[in-house]
Amino acid sequence: MEELNIKKVPSGLEPLALAEELVRLLYEKQASDILLYHVTDTTVITDYEIICTGRASTHINALADELDFRTEDAVRIEGRDGGSWVLLDFGCVIVHIFARDAREFYKLERLLPEEAAVDISALTAPSAT
Repeated sequence: MEELNIKKVPSGLEPLALAEELVRLLYEKQASDILLYHVTDTTVITDYEIICTGRASTHINALADELDFRTEDAVRIEGRDGGSWVLLDFGCVIVHIFARDAREFYKLERLLPEEAAVDISALTAPSAT
């Protein structure tokens, strides 16, 4: 039987490095509309926030499961049973995985300063995976 070679995200990464790895994982698993914000100057809760969209409740849960499985740093996971918004708290990075309608309803992006957006185009380019 062939052994799976699954790359785990190393524990103890700096906040930006962890955020970038999480963005890459979300992109690999086909999350859409991925945004990364550096919010250290906005909140004391976390350093980075990631917002993305899943296609359906099963995809949202699969994205959350993948992040949880591939990392060792998740402190808390909320909303798995709801199907429209799952939050993963990594301490220095918070990930919001939304269903499209929930994302449009909550409009979390409007609460974050535009200048806090981090360019992730290099992380989500087809050759980045």
